[in-house]
Amino acid sequence: MNMNNIQKYRFVCTLTFGDIYGQIIVWLITITVSLAAAMAMMGARKPIYALATVGLIILLSLPFLLFAFVTTLLNHIELTATEPGTRSEPIPGNVSQQQPAPVS
Repeated sequence: MNMNNIQKYRFVCTLTFGDIYGQIIVWLITITVSLAAAMAMMGARKPIYALATVGLIILLSLPFLLFAFVTTLLNHIELTATEPGTRSEPIPGNVSQQQPAPVS
């Protein structure tokens, strides 16, 4: 295998907080509704049902949240082949390329 034939690839993740913001809000609403349901059932004779309800709702909703996040992440990964000898430039607006603010 000739080392001159190996292409270099550029790996870029373009995921921003705005891409997953809606997913986080929906899951927070789900947790809030489950807690409200638990508080409503706390007055029952068996409060263990209230805790089981919260656990069940969180347990069942977490895989959907993780699936949505992972698929969103994978959709924002770019892998492009670069020409040999070309210089890769930083992506404008990429958070990782920003400099911290000076401390005064």
